[in-house]
Amino acid sequence: MLKGLGGLGDMAKMMKAAQEMQGKLAQMQEDLARMTVTGEAGAGLVRVTATAKGEVKALDIDPSILVASEKEVVEDLIVAAIRDAQSRAADMAQRETQRLAESLGLPPGMNLPF
Repeated sequence: MLKGLGGLGDMAKMMKAAQEMQGKLAQMQEDLARMTVTGEAGAGLVRVTATAKGEVKALDIDPSILVASEKEVVEDLIVAAIRDAQSRAADMAQRETQRLAESLGLPPGMNLPF
């Protein structure tokens, strides 16, 4: 009679799994906001600390390069350090996303969120 309703159990399992995945994704986003990376330029003369989400949190400039005649060089080093930090943040976020996908049993290469 109600043979067609047998799939509702499977649907409930899928919904529960989707909610679990959504919770894990939200937790991962929170974790990424707390993780930090450091980018640098000029052999460490300029360092930028950013979250794994790419938000710049701190800038450290070696005072030896703070000379008016080197203004453009310092600006270039700051931009390079920010780019390095953002690249490291993206790499960390990618690793964390892959780790989460694997823990959820998703096939390799499946991107989260879908």
